[in-house]
Amino acid sequence: MDRQIPSTTSDEIDLYIRTYYSLLRSSGDVLVRAFEEAHIHSKSSLHAAADDPAPDVAAFAYSAARLPACMYRIDRVVLGQSHEHFESAGYPIRTWTSVRTRGRRRPLRYDGEGTLAAFVSSTSDIDDLVPILTAYQIVWNKMHAFLIGTALGDRLQTASDDDDDTVDAEALAQILGITRDDVHTLRSALDSGWLPALREIASHPLDLRLRLLNGSYSQYQRTAQRWWSGIEPVYVRPEPPKRQPVYFVSSNTHSLINLVGGYARAHQRAIVDFARRTNRENLAPVFDEAIRAGNQPLIDNLSYYLLRAFLHERSIESDPSRLEDVQRFEAEVGIRTIDVPGQVDVNAQIIQLSRLLPERFDPRIQLPGLEALRESDALILNIDYPLGMAAYHHLSRVGQGIGEVRGIYIMGKAATLNGRIGDVMVPTVVHDEHSANTYLFRNAFAAADVQPYLKTATVLDSQKALTVRGAFLQNRDYMSVFYREGYTILEMEAGPYLSAIYELCDPRRHPNDEIVHLTTMAPFDVGILHYASDTPYSRRQSLLSKSLSYFGVDSTYACAIAICRKIFAHELSRLQQG
Repeated sequence: MDRQIPSTTSDEIDLYIRTYYSLLRSSGDVLVRAFEEAHIHSKSSLHAAADDPAPDVAAFAYSAARLPACMYRIDRVVLGQSHEHFESAGYPIRTWTSVRTRGRRRPLRYDGEGTLAAFVSSTSDIDDLVPILTAYQIVWNKMHAFLIGTALGDRLQTASDDDDDTVDAEALAQILGITRDDVHTLRSALDSGWLPALREIASHPLDLRLRLLNGSYSQYQRTAQRWWSGIEPVYVRPEPPKRQPVYFVSSNTHSLINLVGGYARAHQRAIVDFARRTNRENLAPVFDEAIRAGNQPLIDNLSYYLLRAFLHERSIESDPSRLEDVQRFEAEVGIRTIDVPGQVDVNAQIIQLSRLLPERFDPRIQLPGLEALRESDALILNIDYPLGMAAYHHLSRVGQGIGEVRGIYIMGKAATLNGRIGDVMVPTVVHDEHSANTYLFRNAFAAADVQPYLKTATVLDSQKALTVRGAFLQNRDYMSVFYREGYTILEMEAGPYLSAIYELCDPRRHPNDEIVHLTTMAPFDVGILHYASDTPYSRRQSLLSKSLSYFGVDSTYACAIAICRKIFAHELSRLQQG
């Protein structure tokens, strides 16, 4: 049988990876500038203008969104696998401030004096962070070189944090050689740190230091065990069966519970009032038009999207019972959320099928005979999808700790080479760069499962996906080889998940550099859905320059509806068969 993958590999990307892993073996700090030449030489699609004189604002925005708002104060980043790991190296991070990013769920701690500690739960965190930090520094220093010695640069160096009049967008665009749209992108990327970050950029070049604490593969497994230890007490019951059958879902922490829990629909009038009062993201007119047209699916999607903002509105300070009300409402129907189990930033939810109330369901997931779920002994374990190889470690640990697996369903973002942002892609072939395996499998989903619930985009099934090691770790030449072989999806989790699924079906560890037929191996459903958040070779209309925001709700909920309906149909069929 012919191989299903191209024989060509990217020498530039391989050189880049070898460069930073070899340098990070050092027991001390490594200067990020040591990675810059290999980074530029890699010709990454996300940093296509790395060797141009003008700053690549899109690459900087992508990087800044995946770093904390305090990043302009940082000069050292330390990577480690556990609190003990950091403390044994002299970093008392339990006393440091927890900080977050908008574009990555990764535990971060800031000492307030220039050092950032980042937890790594798999090699994917290293493959993600190193290029992000390198791109950030390269663009920072280009902007500094343009600003130094200019009148605007001089004003910025003495500006206060709230002196918004300091920055003339037109002047900044002219000095940096970028467009006004790029200035808006830069401002959005720096978020609340917009002015202080610009002040620091104008004041000095950036010379970050990076240190990777000595770690091991077993520590990654230990991290996954610590994560599972936060879930197991909620999952394991005192009465038989102690370990219930599980439908495993990797998605997010809002879509499934909004569809089956019903809180947003029950409070829809209050959410509509909130939307009209605040007009967040200019969605009030959209809400009003949907109400006039009687477009209930759109009204529901808007309610789901705005629910988090509604719950965290300022008035919540005088009404802290609102979040408690949500938890009580969901607990009534057997939904339990476990936040940051084991101090690993991958939240989990347990949904007891027998306690769900179909009358609370979104109408789009209603099926005949749902009342029979009262007899089900199964539950849904939904986790907030991990990054890259962490998916392998987490699913492997879940497989060791649960009872029967009745289905595994994966939903996540991806880049598309042949579609548009918002499209849903359904792969049946996945090539995994981690294992070098090509996985062939029968996807539980087809276009007909998703398209009825997707109003603004298209579903593309029978696709091929490439699981890359990192968002920056691919380039146009490399991808053109895969594209000629029919690979149209770029993502980071499907391959690791399929490696873990192989080990749930076979007594051996997953192989390497083989064609693996999971089609006949898996005794349970395997379903993978990707929604397009990036079109890297189509005018860069991608997450480099914008967030999906509300635009992604249609595809997110179309996928989540398909997953819910698949689980319910599977469980109802099993119950009917006795």
